Amino acid sequence: MSLPHWAYLAMLAFCLAGTLPLVPAFRLSVLRQPRRLALAVVLAGTPFLVWDLYATHAGHWWFDADQTLPPRVAGLPLEEIAFFVVIPIVSVLTFEAVKVARRRVAER
Repeated sequence: MSLPHWAYLAMLAFCLAGTLPLVPAFRLSVLRQPRRLALAVVLAGTPFLVWDLYATHAGHWWFDADQTLPPRVAGLPLEEIAFFVVIPIVSVLTFEAVKVARRRVAER
């Protein structure tokens, strides 16, 4: 496999690497509440995953085999499924960090 095969996965890792430091920096409790985080991931990711499955099976779009890893689940690359887990987590972390930052500013 060539470097482009890893690009999607690298982008997801980059997103996580950029937001996970927010947890200690802002003393976020998000990761200590796994059920709430899982609920957010399921509620945010499921509709888009279903939409993605429909659109790919209907031929509306596809995933370039030269830019994704070979394993597929229901026709979707594993990275695409991971996208619907990673991006909601990143979003929640960012949202919670912004809330803390705004609260700190308001307290000044």
